[in-house]
Amino acid sequence: MPQIKSAKKRQRQTESRTLRNKEHRSQLRSAIKKVRGAATKDEAAAALKHAEVLIDRAAGKNLIHRNAANRQKSRLHKAITGKA
Repeated sequence: MPQIKSAKKRQRQTESRTLRNKEHRSQLRSAIKKVRGAATKDEAAAALKHAEVLIDRAAGKNLIHRNAANRQKSRLHKAITGKA
């Protein structure tokens, strides 16, 4: 347990940020699963739009690396268009 006041505050901040990051990461993963599990192309395209927004937001907040975000978007586009 931290003894110093600033260390206690840092611990509180870390806990709240960890919870927030888990929530956002979970939403991101769910959105990606919706794209991959879509029944029709129209449904997949709509889910992809939402997933792209979440992916870009996560990359902007350093929740995931920007290259990983671009890779995920690229793979989702390929999955929808049916290429390789």
